[in-house]
Amino acid sequence: MSLASMRQILDEAAKGGYGVGAFNINNMEQIQAIMEAARETKSPVIIQASRGARGYTNDRFLYHLMIAATELYPEIPVALHQDHGNSPETCKSAVDMGFTSVMIDGSLEEDGKTPSSFEYNVRVTRKVVEIAHKRGATVEGELGCLGGIEDGHGAGADAMAYLTDPDQAVEFVELTGIDALAVAIGTSHGAYKFSRKPDSAILDMDRIIEIHRRLLKTYLVMHGSSSVPKELQDIINAYGGKLKPTWGVPIEEIQLGIRNGVRKINVDTDSRLAITGAIRKYMSEHPEGFDLRSYLTPAREAMKRVVAKRMVSFGQAGHAGDYDPIPLSVMAQRYSKGELKGE
Repeated sequence: MSLASMRQILDEAAKGGYGVGAFNINNMEQIQAIMEAARETKSPVIIQASRGARGYTNDRFLYHLMIAATELYPEIPVALHQDHGNSPETCKSAVDMGFTSVMIDGSLEEDGKTPSSFEYNVRVTRKVVEIAHKRGATVEGELGCLGGIEDGHGAGADAMAYLTDPDQAVEFVELTGIDALAVAIGTSHGAYKFSRKPDSAILDMDRIIEIHRRLLKTYLVMHGSSSVPKELQDIINAYGGKLKPTWGVPIEEIQLGIRNGVRKINVDTDSRLAITGAIRKYMSEHPEGFDLRSYLTPAREAMKRVVAKRMVSFGQAGHAGDYDPIPLSVMAQRYSKGELKGE
């Protein structure tokens, strides 16, 4: 099975009324954890790499790891997605390498830090749509800015400072032709999303409901949606860590989003917490250890458990066998004929 179009994965999720987790990777063990979780739960999946991950792993290593994943798990539809592309050039390089989906984050300027204008966002996003759709690749855009910084990307602003405007969202989708829209509702990158359990004052789920009401045929994306479970924090702190108390996005809020048009849910911090906790635990209990396989094996298993739980919670479990991937060449023809516009 070849890599799948993210548009097809989201189309199928919309038909089935479920969401699909998009899990970030940096190395082989993370890819293995995600694919094992997908097989265990029979889930389609989106695997995404940031610019930082592409630099850390190296593009060619990353691409061939993904090809290996499709060979070893042929029953799993899997999209390879560029997370937070900072420019059309970054997104083009991902498409050229074989990514089946790209996110252009025009909500920030090319430095990945400065909030941009609406006009700038429309211009660069439209350019990426023109590049990607010709190759059958999916495009995700963003309107509004998330809080925090991850992999050097982000304004570092208050998460409530640049929320997505529903009126602008309608105009943005019409002007750009994107397949999916990432919305800012108060979430942040990283572990420190909220200083207390979030309520409507700091997590604006009503905004998602309103945007979905106006854009019924546009797939919405929730970024910064790790749930940051206390049990994962506790493991890290029990074995020498010093995480401050923090809250993530409750699963029930994500499920509310899924019922209101959210089809892609980005999860990264939960995976990092699971891996770090397992490694800290092993090294503390085995101070004589030095074989990296000895601590990466439980780390990989810990991430797999978290990912599998998310797949079940998002409703994607059991849907891997519902369809066969459509080749990107066919998706490109469908884009060129206008068959995917307004579906």
